[in-house]
Amino acid sequence: MLNYPNGVNGENVRVFVLTGFLALTGIVCAPFQASVSQTGTFPTEAIAPVVVPFDMSQPKRPVIPSQQFSILEFGAKEGGTVKCTDAIQHAIDDAANAGGGTVVIPKGTWLTGAIHLESNINLHLAKDAVLLFSQDFNDYLPAVFSRHEDVECYKYSSFIYANGKENIAITGEGTLNGQGKLWWEWKKDTTGNEKELFAMAKNGVPVKERVFDGTNGRRLRPAFFQPMNCKNILVEGVTFLYGGFWTITPTYCENVIVRNIRIETEGAYGHTPNGDGVNPSSSRNVLIENCIFDTGDDCIAIKAGRDHDGLRVNKPTENIVVRNCKGLRGHGGIVIGSETSGSVRNIYAENCEFNGTDRIVRLKTARGRGGVLENMWFKNMSGENIQMEAIHLNMLYTGKRLPEQPVAPSTPRMRNIHFDNIKCLSGKSYAVELLGLPEMLIENISFNNISGNAEKGVHFSDVKGIEMKNTSFKAMKEPLLKIMNGSDITIDSMSVPESAQQFLKVEGEGSANIIFKNTPLPEAEKKISLGEGVSRQAVKLE
Repeated sequence: MLNYPNGVNGENVRVFVLTGFLALTGIVCAPFQASVSQTGTFPTEAIAPVVVPFDMSQPKRPVIPSQQFSILEFGAKEGGTVKCTDAIQHAIDDAANAGGGTVVIPKGTWLTGAIHLESNINLHLAKDAVLLFSQDFNDYLPAVFSRHEDVECYKYSSFIYANGKENIAITGEGTLNGQGKLWWEWKKDTTGNEKELFAMAKNGVPVKERVFDGTNGRRLRPAFFQPMNCKNILVEGVTFLYGGFWTITPTYCENVIVRNIRIETEGAYGHTPNGDGVNPSSSRNVLIENCIFDTGDDCIAIKAGRDHDGLRVNKPTENIVVRNCKGLRGHGGIVIGSETSGSVRNIYAENCEFNGTDRIVRLKTARGRGGVLENMWFKNMSGENIQMEAIHLNMLYTGKRLPEQPVAPSTPRMRNIHFDNIKCLSGKSYAVELLGLPEMLIENISFNNISGNAEKGVHFSDVKGIEMKNTSFKAMKEPLLKIMNGSDITIDSMSVPESAQQFLKVEGEGSANIIFKNTPLPEAEKKISLGEGVSRQAVKLE
């Protein structure tokens, strides 16, 4: 609880909140005490219900007692030169010991090392408050249990960390500046450390022995905010700048809300290597909405464990909703994978815009990863200045197409994925590309009302059960549609440019039952090319 200075006591600063007004926010509305100058602002905007084609609990903000604790009362010094780590941590610990509450970071600049949240704590940044994270690597030790690129280990603490906690939040109108540039230098000389970690996992080295804390030259960069094994998490309103690695990565978590935030990992300070935005990992019931991303890597990347370690842990990611987000630079707008070993299912994303990202939607996995990517819906999205494939489903992420391999538990699967009303306004590669495996086809993919203005049109390889309806593509290079080992494909009402000289090229002995409906093709025989081994009956015009 606050220790009031200068004769101020709790009686003359007590503030009573109307419980009926704030009850809708999910924050407990009991009376609280605070210094007059430190009254915080709580999120009050109602969260719209999620309406999705799978069972998912409605998102609710964590319930946190409304009493407040100012870091000023614990000796924090403003200015950005004196470390406030102890003051912030003492405020968090005192609040936790009092049953929980809001730890207020006031207006100003506050230098800190790693911050560890406790249950029932809201870390609230006032308007114009800046948490400036130290560039002294020792401020993030001792090492903590983490996942690095979705492999379990012990490494430098994330800038804000929690493990096994409930009801935690980061809210406000302030900024968290990771000052990550010194960490980025590690990317050049720690690739071997990452390979060593992956080898440890492959060889079954116990997790407690996978320590990368600078000892013996082993070190791995920390995430910005990595809650582990936590429930009821809220991140709302704040801005994250320039972490050392991934920005927000809830891992083994449940009931997560990330909304109304901005993440920048690319810009004035340079390029953040692996500067992803929000990366849920082996977590469930997650809402990401109204966020803006300007990242050096994926804007949103949904993951579930990597290779041997991910198969060992075997925890899926499921029930994820993404809506009303915008992405500027970044490898992908919404990305699933490539770490997919525990499986990813039940994804619903809508009303998102991306300008300058490599892709709009990207699903990526590979032989050896395992897991199932299934039951996903992407609706009402647009992309401009897309640098690579606008929609990309790729099971060859770490290799080339090889002859059919034996199916094993490590063979990934990709199925039941649906795209509706997606527009690529301008792109530099395929508008749509699907790359399956000869031994494990991409199955049951639907496209409705898709338009693409790109360098190339559509490419399907090793697929089965594809439906395209009401689609339109303009491409600089032909053929407009290329199929390799694709079967049971129905194209209904596709708009074909009159200028197209070669519309369709089909290859592979596995290609069969390719049906075109309501798609006029004047001089079709001249515009359709069938490769060696492809039956004339493989393509039907109705």
